[in-house]
Amino acid sequence: MSQRVEKLAILFADICGSTALYEKYGDDLARKMIARCIKLMEGQIAAHHGTLIKTIGDEIMVTFPSAEAAFHAACSMQQAVEEDHLQDGVPMHIRIGFNYGDVIQESNDVFGNTVNVAARIAAITRAGQSMATHAVYEALPFALQSGMRQIMRAEFKGKQDQLEIYQIVIEKEDMQSTRIGMPAYRKSAGNNDEMILSYRDRTLKVNKERRSVTLGRGEACDIVVQNNLASRLHLRIELRFGKFIVADLSTNGTYIRYSDGDVAHITREETVLKGNGAISLGQLCAENPAEVIEFSITSVQVLPK
Repeated sequence: MSQRVEKLAILFADICGSTALYEKYGDDLARKMIARCIKLMEGQIAAHHGTLIKTIGDEIMVTFPSAEAAFHAACSMQQAVEEDHLQDGVPMHIRIGFNYGDVIQESNDVFGNTVNVAARIAAITRAGQSMATHAVYEALPFALQSGMRQIMRAEFKGKQDQLEIYQIVIEKEDMQSTRIGMPAYRKSAGNNDEMILSYRDRTLKVNKERRSVTLGRGEACDIVVQNNLASRLHLRIELRFGKFIVADLSTNGTYIRYSDGDVAHITREETVLKGNGAISLGQLCAENPAEVIEFSITSVQVLPK
């Protein structure tokens, strides 16, 4: 039985909440819904020169000749599933994880570390997300790299080193632009939202020109916080879909104190920032006021010309 080693992108796409579908809609209807969703995903494979390797229940495993092809397929799959079921009124979501590297091909199947890592990435991905490894990021052209954000460093069983995990953050209106190599971002209709972050003598803005910043103890962060309870890459703030999203990537979590006194604590999750307040990494704002990051969001209406 012949084997060959080839560099490929491996993508896993999984339907989220399939068990709940069976409970809510019954076996027959749920099975038809899942089959339809899989068919929608499969419909995007050939368009991006992919090969369906297998269907595993409510999950498909696909190979692509390049990281770029897998990137576009992931975007197209998410869009196809979202738009189809929005029309039906039955929301369905998929999660996608992919990797790029050497794989062993044998008997219409693929094996190896690249495949195993891709499956693990898919397993930690949330509904509606598409995530990939640093190997994918490095293999992409710059225009597509600008559509990905590093969101965490993950540890997997059997792996000595942590893996950098990236999420596709290009919005669906931008996908056509990225296919021809031109990075684009959807502008919020009629407004120009901006967040101002202040830490010690440093001020940064998050807006349509600079859509994300990172905070943490590491020197590579946009705002380096002198706090021993902060992780090296502690959190990322992004302007996404017209909202400011804070994503905690840390061990000790992030505390957010709003101007009305409410306090939120998030760990390894995302939330939407509104208004103004303060952010503290790893501890309550009151415990170390000198290391608090102040934030303020303003929305300026832009009149059409």
